[in-house]
Amino acid sequence: MTEDTDGLAPAGPFTPEERAAVYRAIRQRRDVRGQFRPDPVDPATLRRLLQAAHDAPSVGLSQPWNFILIRDPGTRQRLHDAFQTANAQAATRFPDRKALYSSLKLQGILEAPVNLCITCDRTRGGPHVLGRTHDAATDLYSTACAVQNLWLAARAEGIGVGWVSIFDLDDLSRILALPDHVVPVAYLCIGHVTELYQQPELQARGWADRLPLDDLIFQDAWGTPPS
Repeated sequence: MTEDTDGLAPAGPFTPEERAAVYRAIRQRRDVRGQFRPDPVDPATLRRLLQAAHDAPSVGLSQPWNFILIRDPGTRQRLHDAFQTANAQAATRFPDRKALYSSLKLQGILEAPVNLCITCDRTRGGPHVLGRTHDAATDLYSTACAVQNLWLAARAEGIGVGWVSIFDLDDLSRILALPDHVVPVAYLCIGHVTELYQQPELQARGWADRLPLDDLIFQDAWGTPPS
């Protein structure tokens, strides 16, 4: 395949096998909480996952992400303690399902061989970023794209990923010494797993069900079903 002088290359679909692999990674991606094995992630594999994240699209090509690998046991323990505090507070929000909530394992901070925080630098690209002039949150959306890229690449590599979202963000920022202009977007636990749920764990455990796609598709305006 050759490129022209403008850096363009012919476009076309993947092979059926390649296409099936992409959709399989999307369909079988899982939020891993308690299935981590202790064996380390090969550095070359981890590098590929970080590269996949870095290959994500970003508003104005601002690439607002950074990747903080958390290896120090003491730092992990402080993060685990911060999670425990936030999780105890969160449990009170679900009084009718407190027992089920308390039975869910919602993090693998101490068990997973790799902990990774993906952040967003709200100042990267300067005060005016192409595409961000009217929606300041597009840098956060861009960072979320990087998270999803890493997650799908990890599934293709046979690596599990769990997103720990139950933190007081001020605690997370303090423990990781983040500057004021940098915000944590995703705290990820990463490692090899022996098995995965065949459907999302929260669905398997009876917390929620996946909504039918047809109920979520509108045409031209909110609430108007497609013709």
